[in-house]
Amino acid sequence: MHLRNAIISGANNLARYKEYVNDMNIFPVPDGDTGINMFLTVNSACKKLQDERFEKIDEVASVAAKEMLRGSRGNSGVILSLLFKGFSMGLNGLEEADGKQIAEALGIGVKEAYKAVANPTEGTILTVARVAYEKGILKAKENDNASAVIDAIYTLSLIHISEPTRQAEISYAVFCLKKKKKKK
Repeated sequence: MHLRNAIISGANNLARYKEYVNDMNIFPVPDGDTGINMFLTVNSACKKLQDERFEKIDEVASVAAKEMLRGSRGNSGVILSLLFKGFSMGLNGLEEADGKQIAEALGIGVKEAYKAVANPTEGTILTVARVAYEKGILKAKENDNASAVIDAIYTLSLIHISEPTRQAEISYAVFCLKKKKKKK
């Protein structure tokens, strides 16, 4: 598996679609910079990943996590960097990873990200990451090949992105209602 290339490709895709991600974000406020912040966060790891060669998957994950944390921008960037921090923790000590290890590492990343948010709201990047982890675990039980699990995580995350948009709208409405009740 080529985690380094996947991260660089992810940064390239975020660069290409950052405006789309900006427009998709509506919670807690439609601030218009989520895609940009996610791109800047992931891209902060790319220079080091491109300049150096790594032999082990845990080295790539560790460098990416550290650089993303240093370069994180906005709430979405911090959450994304924490997903990678946990992912890196899950790959610690591994030269290579099979599908189950990839999915389990993502699960650790999801836990790290959820812990960092005071009041996690479903319908956000947290939901997409959690669902990706759940689907990855299911796929790993069926086929433990790392590429198969990554493909399933990626494909099912893309499919789920349409749901969080609607969930976020609902979550935002619930948030506004709760806020309104507190004022009474």
